Amino acid sequence: MTITADDLIALVRAYNPKTNESLIREAFAYGARMHDGQLRHSGEAYFTHPVAVAAILSEQKLDDATIITALLHDTIEDTKASYSEVEKIFGNEVAELVDGVTKLTNLQLHSNETKQAENFRKLFMAMSKDMRVILVKLSDRLHNMRTIKSMRPDKQSQKARETMDIYAPLAGRMGMQWMREELEDLAFRVLNPEGRASIIRRFITLQRETGDVIQRITTDMRGELEKGVIEADVFGRAKKPYSIWRKMQEKELSFSRLSDIYGFRIITETEEDCYRTLGAIHQRWRAVPGRFKDYISQPKTNGYRSIHTTVSGRDGKRVEVQIRTQQMHDVAETGVAAHWSYRDGVRSKNPFAVDPAKWIAQLTEQFDAEENHEDFLEAVKLEMYADKVFCFTPKGEVVKLPRGATPIDFAYAIHTRIGSACVGAKIDGMRVPLWTRIKNGQSVEIITAQGQTPQVTWLDVATTGKAKSAIRRSLREVDRERFIKLGRELARSAFEHVGKRATDKALSAAARNMRLKNADELLALLGSAELTGREAVQSVYPDLLPERGDHVDHRRAVVGLEPGQSFDRAPCCQPLPGERIIGITFRGRGVTVHAIDCERLSLYESQPERWLDLRWHDGSHAAVYGVTLDLTIGNDAGVLGRICTLIGEAAANISDLSFMERKSDFFRLFIHVDLRNVEHLHSLMLTLEAESHVAEIVRFRDPSAGGPVGDKPAKQDARSDA
Repeated sequence: MTITADDLIALVRAYNPKTNESLIREAFAYGARMHDGQLRHSGEAYFTHPVAVAAILSEQKLDDATIITALLHDTIEDTKASYSEVEKIFGNEVAELVDGVTKLTNLQLHSNETKQAENFRKLFMAMSKDMRVILVKLSDRLHNMRTIKSMRPDKQSQKARETMDIYAPLAGRMGMQWMREELEDLAFRVLNPEGRASIIRRFITLQRETGDVIQRITTDMRGELEKGVIEADVFGRAKKPYSIWRKMQEKELSFSRLSDIYGFRIITETEEDCYRTLGAIHQRWRAVPGRFKDYISQPKTNGYRSIHTTVSGRDGKRVEVQIRTQQMHDVAETGVAAHWSYRDGVRSKNPFAVDPAKWIAQLTEQFDAEENHEDFLEAVKLEMYADKVFCFTPKGEVVKLPRGATPIDFAYAIHTRIGSACVGAKIDGMRVPLWTRIKNGQSVEIITAQGQTPQVTWLDVATTGKAKSAIRRSLREVDRERFIKLGRELARSAFEHVGKRATDKALSAAARNMRLKNADELLALLGSAELTGREAVQSVYPDLLPERGDHVDHRRAVVGLEPGQSFDRAPCCQPLPGERIIGITFRGRGVTVHAIDCERLSLYESQPERWLDLRWHDGSHAAVYGVTLDLTIGNDAGVLGRICTLIGEAAANISDLSFMERKSDFFRLFIHVDLRNVEHLHSLMLTLEAESHVAEIVRFRDPSAGGPVGDKPAKQDARSDA
């Protein structure tokens, strides 16, 4: 799909309302004029490439100068434009950036005789004046790799190898992990297409045999965090095909013996919650020795901060877990680029973003001082327990606690019963207040008494998730009945405020959606002010408030298509944004997108050349994706109208409705609704489940509704929406 000047400006304005629209529009027109008549290998107008590079940089929320540089980055090199003309029209800053990209392009980085470390030395020299030069170059390479199919096979191999050896590692070194992974996967697709297809096929088989492992583990992790009263978001995904292939080669293992092929990311609200989350995860699953790294206490030089740990369950399967705050996550996504990112028209003030000049100086100094440059390219080894204190029981047993822990944390670390009965503590034989901070090497003795119960003030003293969770649980039990009674009144008021009734079914649906044991637990949390009535209402009716923000164009909603390929959603599984997807190519029909657990995919197992590894665009989607719901409802007056009203209130549109069965007391019908994503589907189903006249609701899928099997892959041209 062609990106116009208005499209690009809209992308920039979304994060920078104060953008200089006229200057971007002028750069767009100037670049189009300079490149007029030039074509890419695919036959497209050449200027579509600089525009696509600018769009990639806008996804990273970069400043106007970088966006304009992307539009002009090939003008001095490939057109009649000159440095002085660019400087006169767009200023010295843009001219210097465009000139820097030109010089970087002219470096002979793909020489087989030149070692990778020496290539990095050249890159450091080229980007030392302004690192935005390399940000443009990386985005330039990313778009070239996305559209590489139009090049000759020998050129494809050369560019893919250069990408794998230089640009992907550099993106990783700069902290841009998403770009590193995509560059590696695109290069892997060229260098070893059969190996990549093999990994994808095995993933499909594993999914069919074990079910949705990611969803299961994500639910378990959220449950553990709920127990610890930790506010956090949990995301899971399968690792990229190249990452798995590399592990298989390094460890000389088959796919079936490779364990840690799934990764999970937990985004917390505070740094303290990161360590509480780590404790909750290690309490539930066994930590794998040697696989723990604390990049929060000792960040990487590019600003990256996160806790990494690998854990294993009873079945021996390993999963990698990354724990970080939202601000840390923003830097982890964009790395050094976060220094230039904008939000609401001003430079984003992320406390973890690194000053690029200092980063380059430090990196270059470190590089020149390293005798073995290969060692320099390896990740720096970090001290494993820099954030811990080690103390002792009176019997000499070692207890490991977070730095800043108190005797309360120590008592609960020994046993919940000891923590609840604690009345005092001695450190190194001296009586101390319970809020005392324990230091390394100290001996701690807990004094207990029968009849003692946890006090509310202990919540301010305790630091570990285990202690806080146990204290809250005990406090809730003391006044549970009072809290339930108060919570019922709060729920009634909150539901009536939005025109709903707090029926037993609605409360049970809210409890289930919030992963609580039952409605009484929900009411107790409401009564103790640990949940708000608004949260309870939104868990059942999340779409009563209007949706905000721009939507992803549904025609460009899928990432990973080959050049020139269009797509449609498979009618058999009706995949939604948020679900893992696979594409099957058809000659003359583009690509049909299936959910990864679709039964119909088994029909294509013998045709791996037709498989595409796809994903949904990360942005906000409009409610245009049809899904069929199978409902059984009571045969009473007004029930169907009530159901339709609830669907409308949930911001979903009914596109079709048909009755399947009509009985004296119940109707069974298919309702076709247009939704935004899988979360929208889940919330709508929860809303309908809470309606007392709905006896049953399921998502309908028809494996017989797919397309033809015998078609060969569609021919591909050079156009790409990916």
